[in-house]
Amino acid sequence: MGLVYGYDICLRARNVARALAELAELAPPARAVPPLEITLPGGDRIVLPFTSGFKSEPVDCSTSSTLELDMSLMFDVDDALREYAQTNGREPEADGRVQIGYIYATIRFESLLHPGYTSVECWAATSRMSRLFARSATIRKTFTDLTADSGGVCCLFDTGDGAPEHVCRIDGEPTRETVSGPRFPDLRTLVATWPDCEK
Repeated sequence: MGLVYGYDICLRARNVARALAELAELAPPARAVPPLEITLPGGDRIVLPFTSGFKSEPVDCSTSSTLELDMSLMFDVDDALREYAQTNGREPEADGRVQIGYIYATIRFESLLHPGYTSVECWAATSRMSRLFARSATIRKTFTDLTADSGGVCCLFDTGDGAPEHVCRIDGEPTRETVSGPRFPDLRTLVATWPDCEK
């Protein structure tokens, strides 16, 4: 199996629709797929420019613990993205952004780290894309900004191999901490810094 790197955003459950709407803003302006209607736990509905299981049929998550999405997202170009796009035959758009996809997302309505929170886990489809996720400052900034814009409490960069995760945003600020480092010796210590999920 190849590399599977991703960004995990942890947020209060009430902010899931907001996070998905922010993700939709990053989608390419020209849709190649029909809109996807999602019913979230609690009954809220949202329409997204993505697929789920590569299909566009409505998805009812009212009794589900997860939602899977297949996404193409637009990122501002940096050197790592430019090199990746050129080797894939993609040119930046007129607005200076480049389309990357598929990026897969798993929304866990009860996060594995804390059941009172939800996680939005966005992971790379290939080893090459995983390396891009690790190298691109723009991709990192996009996911940390997405965390802030959706009211997230934490953003992690996950290498999916059991290695220490990198904390990209915590306490409302970008950071470059490592889980197992001095500030966060383990994930339990990290989660203990999150505010009450009901507030």
